[in-house]
Amino acid sequence: MAERVFLIVLDSVGIGEMPDAKNYGDEGSNTLKACFDTGKLNVPNMRRLGLFNIDGNEYGGKTDNPIGKYARMTELSKGKDTTTGHWEMMGIVSEKPFPTYPDGFPDEVIKEFEEKTGRKVLCNKPYSGTEVIKDFGEEHVKTGALIVYTSADSVFQIAAHEDIVPVEELYRYCEIAREMLVGEHGVGRVIARPFIGEYPFTRTKNRHDFSLKPTEKTYLEIISDFGLTCYGIGKINDIFCGVGLNGFVRTADNNDGMKKTEEFTEKDWKGFCFVNLVDFDMNFGHRNDVDGYTNALNEFDSWLGAFLPKLRDDDILMITADHGCDPVTPSTDHSREYTPLLIYGKGIEPKNLGTINGFDSIGIKIMEELNILL
Repeated sequence: MAERVFLIVLDSVGIGEMPDAKNYGDEGSNTLKACFDTGKLNVPNMRRLGLFNIDGNEYGGKTDNPIGKYARMTELSKGKDTTTGHWEMMGIVSEKPFPTYPDGFPDEVIKEFEEKTGRKVLCNKPYSGTEVIKDFGEEHVKTGALIVYTSADSVFQIAAHEDIVPVEELYRYCEIAREMLVGEHGVGRVIARPFIGEYPFTRTKNRHDFSLKPTEKTYLEIISDFGLTCYGIGKINDIFCGVGLNGFVRTADNNDGMKKTEEFTEKDWKGFCFVNLVDFDMNFGHRNDVDGYTNALNEFDSWLGAFLPKLRDDDILMITADHGCDPVTPSTDHSREYTPLLIYGKGIEPKNLGTINGFDSIGIKIMEELNILL
């Protein structure tokens, strides 16, 4: 049994197309292999844990003496986004996908949003986040109209220049959208996307996600109700609307997230620490930047090498992902992929766990380690 469990989600680090990938237009996607194929991937610590011993990973070089348990995970939920992936890890399997808007949001939604915010809307199409501010940023600055856009994921994104719409005001507009977008139009997330500067503009780190509240009781709540710490690092608090957490901290980037995770190991507590490192997805996967993605994996692995010895004898570390985002396919959206699961602890017996059906198996394992009976 463990006193403390750390779960680190490498946001979008998928390891190959799932059997139903064709239903999502994601045949051939393999985020990790795309990085390996650059010839620049250097992840010896995850390799030691068993990353390249996972079923289906026929590259990278297996290790004869892995030090962890390892598996590939199949998502049960209908979708390939942040919310469904994280919710499933904590016990909620989404049988129905969140709505998406390949042609933009309906006129009635946009009209209501304009009336409630007092601002007009620009764009209202699926768009790359960096391209949308290039194409609509100057008009936004001139008119004050809000840039609303979406993607292949279930998101309502609002971009605005911080000098035109202060960040707190943008957050208020997102809260208005979140209150509107329920039921039929209940998107997984409303996302604030502030930017600064002059053309071609630069996105800031003041992004903020406004998710739906979990539709069922999660393992987070069960752990908290049991009297244990349930702590979120990164966008975990946003994904679960704070439900079930009794402490959280947001992060500026991967390095900040890793630093804050390391700091949390030095404190005395019992329970669960849930970490999301978003740069893989946000900065590299969605921008089809395979070299940047590869370098981010190398940086994480280097940090991991120094982090593992800091774990206590009764700590468990789990590393996984929530979906894929292959940076070499034509699409800039998430991909329907298997995800890795690596489990390490001083008392863990190395083992190939094969293919595990359902991300919720992660939550069940956490509960078992914390000796919480379901």
